[in-house]
Amino acid sequence: MIYAVIIAYFAVLLVIGVVASRQIHSLSDFYVGGKRLGYWVVAFSSRASGESAWLYLGLTGLGAMVGVRAMWVVVGELLGVAIAWFFMAAPFKRATDQYGSITVPDYLVSHFTPSDPNSRSALILRLTAAVALSLFVTIYVSAQIDATGTAFETFLGWNYFAGAIFGFLIVVAYTLSGGFVAVAWSDLFQGLLMLVGLVMLPVAAFIVLASDSNVWSQLESMQTGLTSLWGPGGANTENVFIIVGYLAIGLGFLGSPQVFVRFMSIRDEGQIRRGRWVAITFTVLTDAGAVLAGLLGRCLIARDADVSALFGVDAMLGPGGQNILPLTVEYLFPPIIVGLYIAAVLAATMSTIDSLLVVASSAVTRDVYQQTLYPDVDTARLTRLSRWITLALSLVALALALTIAWLVPGRTIFWFVIFGWSGISATFCPVILMSLFWRRYNVYGALSSMLTGFVCVPLFKFAVPLIPEWGPHLSKIEELAPSFLLAIVAGVLVTLLTSKGCEVPSTTPSQPPGETS
Repeated sequence: MIYAVIIAYFAVLLVIGVVASRQIHSLSDFYVGGKRLGYWVVAFSSRASGESAWLYLGLTGLGAMVGVRAMWVVVGELLGVAIAWFFMAAPFKRATDQYGSITVPDYLVSHFTPSDPNSRSALILRLTAAVALSLFVTIYVSAQIDATGTAFETFLGWNYFAGAIFGFLIVVAYTLSGGFVAVAWSDLFQGLLMLVGLVMLPVAAFIVLASDSNVWSQLESMQTGLTSLWGPGGANTENVFIIVGYLAIGLGFLGSPQVFVRFMSIRDEGQIRRGRWVAITFTVLTDAGAVLAGLLGRCLIARDADVSALFGVDAMLGPGGQNILPLTVEYLFPPIIVGLYIAAVLAATMSTIDSLLVVASSAVTRDVYQQTLYPDVDTARLTRLSRWITLALSLVALALALTIAWLVPGRTIFWFVIFGWSGISATFCPVILMSLFWRRYNVYGALSSMLTGFVCVPLFKFAVPLIPEWGPHLSKIEELAPSFLLAIVAGVLVTLLTSKGCEVPSTTPSQPPGETS
């Protein structure tokens, strides 16, 4: 029964890919769906692609390990999604429509070098964006492939490597066939699975736990600090740093290309106004549901005295608590529902893999090959090439995922994903944010922001923790918040130093192309 559900899920994805392939007639169709998608598709697609397996396996695991404090992640994501949809989506949509952009590097070049898009600074800007996208997107995709293998291994007892390769082949098949249209429609389908699964699981766990005694009392008895928003020890410096790191995860929604390309693809601004409420609702229900599922799932596992005494709860939960979801699902539900949850986990993973592959492919095909090397290339040839580039990047990501799985067996999905997310976010979000709201921001400031964010993420991840005394404490903030802040500071300082005599970008359009005040 479990396999029947999984086969049906994969069949739906492949059908979506076949149907979508009939709508691909140009590069714009392949990368942004011809800019004609509706708000339900875009809202679900942006949220599904922005969440990934990190939501199902990583955030549930965090909820199981740290308890209520994981709700700060929910707060950070809610703020990031709200700011993106309410304040950034509409001006970004207007600007990209006016410029005719179909990729984020397209937008950056058109915005910062409008009078000479073939200048040296424009070329450097485009190549910097393309290289950063290709690198961090490959890391991010590899984290999703890793989660796919983990899901098959944990739920079904498959060999990890076989599961990773099998899931990889499915997602590449429908992405190559249908491009962005297949990605967006499959994200709608997969987002619905994610939503239903993460609402149903904590509700079912609560009902079972409440039948015995007070749930809050059970949680308080398990581990010190599990029911505190601050965590063990209260409001000390280390806990404040940890909370800042959790909140900062939401910064990635303020300009990450795989999210903002959805705003390019939406039909018009009216669809944005409708879609924002869908995105907000999805965020609250899925993120809070993931934390509660992990926390209540831990309580379910801990109350089984025989199992707890034999293995210990933390040992059962695995690295980062990422086994809590399969353990809880198998504890609560019959095989057919377990099959649906496996499909939902795979949905969370694949909805991000497909989106990232399209974004990375566009960076290489459109921004390097066409715009930089061969501007007169035939469109049909370019569309064919985009599929080959997508396949090549996906194979690199697969190789990276399998290599890391072999070298680092104790890795956690939560922080593996966050590293790739942070790299993309710190490189692009400060630039997108300031380009929309600060008219003086120039091409040199933008380049400084991108390079600073790009370099600071690995610096704060690997070097800062080695600093004597303060290093381990500062590392609790993680890499995104300081990298994001330093990228903004670098952009502001360089812009102020170079603004005299430098071309200032035109103000972001206040109305769509073709309309007059």
